Amino acid sequence: MKIAIAQLNFHIGNFTGNVDKMLAAVAEAKQQGADLVCFSELATCGYPPRDFLEFDDFIRQAEAAVDRLAQAAQGIAIVVGSPSRNPVIEGKDLYNSAFFLADGKIQQVQHKTLLPTYDIFDEYRYFEPAHEFKVVEYQGKRIALTVCEDIWNIGNENPLYTICPMDELMPQRPDFILNLSASPFSHTQAESRIHVVRSNIERYQIPMFYVNHAGAQTELIFDGGSIVMSPDGKLHDELPYFEECVRTYALDEVIEGGVERTQPKDKMALIHDAIVLGVKDYFGKLGFKKAILGLSGGIDSAVTAALAARALGPENVRVVLMPSQYSSDHSIDDARALAENMGLKYDIIPIQPTFAAYEEMLKPQFAGLAFNITEENIQARIRGMILMAMSNKFGHIVLNTSNKSEAAVGYGTLYGDMCGGLSVIGDVYKTEVFELARYINKDGEVIPENTITKPPSAELRPNQKDSDSLPDYEILDAVLYQYIEKRQGPRELIDMGYDEALVRRILRLVNINEFKRFQTAPTIRVSTKAFGMGRRMPIVGKYLS
Repeated sequence: MKIAIAQLNFHIGNFTGNVDKMLAAVAEAKQQGADLVCFSELATCGYPPRDFLEFDDFIRQAEAAVDRLAQAAQGIAIVVGSPSRNPVIEGKDLYNSAFFLADGKIQQVQHKTLLPTYDIFDEYRYFEPAHEFKVVEYQGKRIALTVCEDIWNIGNENPLYTICPMDELMPQRPDFILNLSASPFSHTQAESRIHVVRSNIERYQIPMFYVNHAGAQTELIFDGGSIVMSPDGKLHDELPYFEECVRTYALDEVIEGGVERTQPKDKMALIHDAIVLGVKDYFGKLGFKKAILGLSGGIDSAVTAALAARALGPENVRVVLMPSQYSSDHSIDDARALAENMGLKYDIIPIQPTFAAYEEMLKPQFAGLAFNITEENIQARIRGMILMAMSNKFGHIVLNTSNKSEAAVGYGTLYGDMCGGLSVIGDVYKTEVFELARYINKDGEVIPENTITKPPSAELRPNQKDSDSLPDYEILDAVLYQYIEKRQGPRELIDMGYDEALVRRILRLVNINEFKRFQTAPTIRVSTKAFGMGRRMPIVGKYLS
């Protein structure tokens, strides 16, 4: 038997486009001599469909998509993920299902058993878990059909679940495992994925074909990296990251094992490629073409501009330099140099006259009061207004340039520098932004060296530096990582050796600024715990405030 993995980029709700793409992959798999082609979890509708699943018409279109694919299952079997209805009154209305199609019809359906409801996942909101387990018999082989999380409770050791689907299927003596996944990217996920697949192989001693999505759905990135693993635990093949691919494998060769093929896993390369794909698909799937952002001469806007240009093409990225009386000459020069290095169209719109007009207008109300954060925020909001005006006039989408460190502690201005349709580096800590800049420059200077080496500054008052208001980023980011990603509280952080006053100050800043993050653009997720859908915190919580 020859088995094809079709790692594709699906578009949520685009049933016609998704099926057309799968039919093209079916034809390609046939050309490669495949007997069976496998697509990923909820491939007909795209993942995650969220509350679209509550619309009866959405489910009808998913059913029609499966019917179209079934008609194409002639001379080749097709395995595809799609929602299906629960025919009984008890339980949720839907299942998250894997359909086995052959000879022009649906031969068998296996529902997903383990429904993740944590971090970015909320599947128990919509789906009923499977209660029956039956292998699929095809061309003399017995196939264990599983869906994503079903392989993540090895030997029933995961405390989130009480059943292990593969343990239920093994008495039926399957010859291999097919797993249909929608496994979102983080820069550590590829290693975790391989570890879980290998752990299944070690327990069950049969090969696995694991197919993943490749593409972006707003903040979620799916990196592909589909896996074929032999019974000896060797990674027979790992498909490319961040791109579509159809590959066919002879089952006998996979069973024989002995071959190891892996993809490189450099952290910055993964983050870079994930963000580029995220920006590209956000624009492409929404039908947008052009982006605009403010270019200050600082590291964050420089990295954002470079990533956007690589995603959309430099001809589709416009940058605006908006100097004030506090902007240094080198910042303006650095911003101009970056734009020229990348061939970006740029405008220079000084904000000093507008800021002076605001000062004059508010003089009666602010009489006798010292310059403070109010005036700093006015400057940021003037810049935000300029970007939004340009966006409205020319149809460009504003890209937000805030990093994760700033977003965490509220070092940003609502309706100013925090505006935008998509947060590009909002899940990248400041120290990582510098690493990313170095990676962008690995083949030659794109981001001016001075932008990377100078002390970070918002330049909203004379001689301002970020370090005036925040701890050094090396310390700040270390504490933030432990609190956000690792969920370590103040006592644990203090026990690690961090200063108590500093810990309590940082954690308080994170918590009291939840209201800002609640109002900001969706953030491309590259870590294991990003702000947004995967981190749900109360705005008015008292904890550490």
